[in-house]
Amino acid sequence: MVIVILLAGLSVYAAAATVIAVLRDGRGHTPPVRSTRPWTAGDLPSEPYASPRSSLR
Repeated sequence: MVIVILLAGLSVYAAAATVIAVLRDGRGHTPPVRSTRPWTAGDLPSEPYASPRSSLR
């Protein structure tokens, strides 16, 4: 009987801790990622990979 009471108390404690953690976290909403540098393709070729190979056929 003591084990059942301890398990019930632990369940209530775990549920309360979960609710508190979710509320402190902002309900899962995160701010959008902001980029300061423009995106670049790096050293990628200017034409698709298949184009130079198709001209060799």
